[in-house]
Amino acid sequence: MQAPPHDTPQPRNPLHGLTLETLVTQLADHYGWAELGVRIPIRCFTHDPSVGSSLKFLRKTPWARDKVESLYLFMLREIKRQQASEP
Repeated sequence: MQAPPHDTPQPRNPLHGLTLETLVTQLADHYGWAELGVRIPIRCFTHDPSVGSSLKFLRKTPWARDKVESLYLFMLREIKRQQASEP
């Protein structure tokens, strides 16, 4: 079985087309670095955090990248729930 081409639309995948930089930036904007470090306790979020240092670490560390992607999906669901509960 052949893998689909990279440009295939994936309407059900909220991560499709997003860069790791976008994920980290939006998480830091939403939670702040301190809360991000509590939710995912890795050094690049807890000690002198920056987007650049986080990207460098996350690109080399698949398990940490998975945690960031999971938290991003959780954040999207959280935002959606908040919007749905507003009058």
